[in-house]
Amino acid sequence: MSNKTSLSQTGIEHVFVLVLENRSFDHMLGFSGLTGTNAVTGQQTRINGLNGTESNSYNGNTYEVSKGADNTMACGPGHGFLDVLEQLCGQGAAYKPGGSYPALNNSGFVANYAKNCAQAAPSEVMKCQTPSQIPILTLLAQNFAVCDNWFSSLPGPTWPNRFFVHAASSGGLDDGPSTKQILEWELWEGFAVENGTIFDSLKKAGHTYRIYSGGSFPPVAALKGIHQLDIRSFNDSFASDLQKGDYPAQYTFIEPCYGKYLEGSYLDGNSQHPVDGVDGGEQLIAHTYNAIRNSPIWEKSLLIVTYDEHGGFFDTVAPPPAIAPGDKPSGQYSIHGFTFEQYGPRVPAVIVSPLIPQNIIDHRVYDHASIPATIEAIFGLPHLTQRDANANNLTSLMSLEDPRQDVPLIEENELGSCPIFEETEELSYATLAATPLNSLRADDNLAGFLHVALLSDLDLSPASQRPAILAQFKSLKTCGDAWQYMQGVQKKVIAARAATVSKAG
Repeated sequence: MSNKTSLSQTGIEHVFVLVLENRSFDHMLGFSGLTGTNAVTGQQTRINGLNGTESNSYNGNTYEVSKGADNTMACGPGHGFLDVLEQLCGQGAAYKPGGSYPALNNSGFVANYAKNCAQAAPSEVMKCQTPSQIPILTLLAQNFAVCDNWFSSLPGPTWPNRFFVHAASSGGLDDGPSTKQILEWELWEGFAVENGTIFDSLKKAGHTYRIYSGGSFPPVAALKGIHQLDIRSFNDSFASDLQKGDYPAQYTFIEPCYGKYLEGSYLDGNSQHPVDGVDGGEQLIAHTYNAIRNSPIWEKSLLIVTYDEHGGFFDTVAPPPAIAPGDKPSGQYSIHGFTFEQYGPRVPAVIVSPLIPQNIIDHRVYDHASIPATIEAIFGLPHLTQRDANANNLTSLMSLEDPRQDVPLIEENELGSCPIFEETEELSYATLAATPLNSLRADDNLAGFLHVALLSDLDLSPASQRPAILAQFKSLKTCGDAWQYMQGVQKKVIAARAATVSKAG
């Protein structure tokens, strides 16, 4: 049952959501040792984390969780649908289309990592951050609320989990799409979900929203109804827009910079992808928090910081069954015949508002559908699917009548610019041309980013160019082809955003 609360009880007029990448709860906060006040009972409680003896076995060896994860990894863990199946259910687990998810024991993380990353030590996937490695996320968790039973919406990768953030459904998509599938599905208008998105609901009710992105091709733009000119540059606009005093958006969604994903490295981003490390994402969290905290709307604001999925990292809690969205899925999006009756692994979720008492620990079950559920509860919107209709929302956490004045200050460093598609000594068309697009893993996400580039190209070009654009897209065969195509589209995006900013002010 959901914990619905009316707008008059929350005092919230602006909701901000930042979704980072690929980190499990235990990997980030399992060793935090946080204690605080139980959000439901008001009693003292401890975060549901690690005791240090949790382990996986592989090839006759036992690998325990350990403190002090490396900042960057040479190889990111797998997190496609079949990878997560093995991680949660063990080696040899199989999923029958349309059937029940196998029994979960969280025993296959090391085995799956060894299979996907043979060049790395199997123990890497069991290493966890310490509070000193992620001081900003830890500070916010200590000073506001942390949810230790927030699960990804399905046991799979980025794209379908991010769709649940926006629609409480993925429209039936149960894995990362390939370029071949995007071509076969002819998604020239974007991914469609039967009941629309939270952006559609807000617009229909007369509310406004904004989307800020660190890069040119954010995954949110893969959805039908989201256009490139709906998206603003986070670095150039976010803090200054909030300082104007008349910030109009009831809901704001923030996308990180994903870095150099064409190389598979994600380097120089701030999404906290494991190959890129946590430092950039820490600064993104700090910039987001500080911009809201120092704005005129701070006292009426709510910020949700969470992660799209676990990224293949170990978590000790077996995710519970889930309620299927119940909307009509597009049969073409279903790769594995998944029923959506199973949550994916836990992810960190820190909830920030001056109306939240200090040091709250919330043990209730949440998933990404709790984000639209919260927005719906605050602004009086109808639910989108059965998933958000039954999801717990966050409104009861805003229990203070008066905003706190003891909220922390966070020192921040300069936020680096997002890489652009340009040739360097390390990256060239020649090096990428050797990699066929159809050779990539389902969780590499390049096909999804490439799809967003196509939608952006169609958005920003005259209708007369549509046939030529589609023909060019269909001709792409290698990562080098993708690089050249996205380089050209990015120039259009940068120019269009600059023109929009210039026109606005």
